[in-house]
Amino acid sequence: MDDSGAILCQISSLKDMLDQVNEEIEANIQTTRDIESGIVKCSEMESRFAMRESELTKMIYVAEFEMNSLIQVNAIGKTSLDLLEKELSCLRIKREEGIKSGAHKREAFITQCINFQRDIAERENEELRSLLSEKDRLENENDNLNAKIDMLRNSMSAFVEEILGELHGSNSALNVDVQCGNLEYKKLLEDINELKTSLLAVNSRGNHPWDHH
Repeated sequence: MDDSGAILCQISSLKDMLDQVNEEIEANIQTTRDIESGIVKCSEMESRFAMRESELTKMIYVAEFEMNSLIQVNAIGKTSLDLLEKELSCLRIKREEGIKSGAHKREAFITQCINFQRDIAERENEELRSLLSEKDRLENENDNLNAKIDMLRNSMSAFVEEILGELHGSNSALNVDVQCGNLEYKKLLEDINELKTSLLAVNSRGNHPWDHH
């Protein structure tokens, strides 16, 4: 009778141990499933991050292309500005030549007037009117030339300021886009590094499930 009770006790004890082992096995199986699910989620996140990294890389390439285009536009604008400066220099030279020519003509006119006054008794009134008309014509030509030069200078200054303003605004906007892209790219790299660290930790736990339990 005592032996039967002892055997029953041992059987009950073994059954309890077996139930406990089964529970642990079920728990480990569930843990393994959770780990596998986490690995799948991490793989999906890594894929999304890789896609985002590819998109950011394309954005950077596009931004570099646009920046190179702006640099070329800037070079073209500078060349145009140099040409305008050369044209303005030529106009200044012509203006100075016109002033000198007008001065010489005025000096000649004054000389003629002096000679006319000296010989006024021998000259006719028609010659005086002709000389005065020539003086007025020369002065009008000089005034018209000065007006054209001033108008061209004002037009060129406005054109240059407009080009420089547009180039400065485009460069500023592009720099902001590139900086934002660089910040997003750095953040993406940090997220990828953190994800890799997490994956390594999860893989380490998946390789030793009994030790974790």
